[in-house]
Amino acid sequence: MEFWNNRKMGSQPMFHRSIVPMFRYPMSIDLLKRCPLFAGLKDEDLQKVRAIAALRQVKKKDVLFSDGEEARGFYMILSGKIKLYKISSEGKEQILHVVSAPGSFAEAALFLEGSYPAFAEALVDSQLLFFPKRDFIGLIEKNPRLSINMIVSLSHFLRGFASLIEELSLKEVSSRIAKYLIDLSIKSSKGGKHAEEVELDLSKTQLASKLGTISETLSRTLAKMKAKGIIDVRKNHIVILNRRGLEELASGLKI
Repeated sequence: MEFWNNRKMGSQPMFHRSIVPMFRYPMSIDLLKRCPLFAGLKDEDLQKVRAIAALRQVKKKDVLFSDGEEARGFYMILSGKIKLYKISSEGKEQILHVVSAPGSFAEAALFLEGSYPAFAEALVDSQLLFFPKRDFIGLIEKNPRLSINMIVSLSHFLRGFASLIEELSLKEVSSRIAKYLIDLSIKSSKGGKHAEEVELDLSKTQLASKLGTISETLSRTLAKMKAKGIIDVRKNHIVILNRRGLEELASGLKI
């Protein structure tokens, strides 16, 4: 086991990292095709990507890397869920993004000045593919399609962060919750129809962190939305009773 702090000793809590083995993974290239980052690549190029990949298995709450740690590569998720987050000098956590299979994360670190810009922690036991920085940059230099995919991936993250900044700085907590529920409904849609009942993909504590609030405020706001007949709350499931009302909240209407 390895115990470590971030760079500013005493300013943030100590983290615990489990050292887990990495080994070459004799996987099918079909797994790589599921990841948007590798969409459109020829099989021969996917074979080259597979050749540099290494499997990493992590347990729930394992920290993959810290804010400011030397960036050695990026990850693709085969199974599980990873949260990316920052921690303030006061110790407050702000979740930036939650990534699940078959997504990838930390690509931006390949082009930064040698360090990861946030923390990454497993929300559940997860299985990941790790791509070493030097080897992957070598592939990018030889493959225009991979370069374009990388630009698209980073653009999606940039748009997501711009939206996060807008919501945290300009919108009420009720608007953030409403937008989150709408997005979750769209994500859970089947046959072109948006889901009317969704399962929260984060604990209430984690969701509060993602939405820039605290658990008590989140619970009170959900209770108000329930009292207004907009939603019904059933443990970790939310039933959307009034979609139009939810959309009005998401657009900025106060509850």
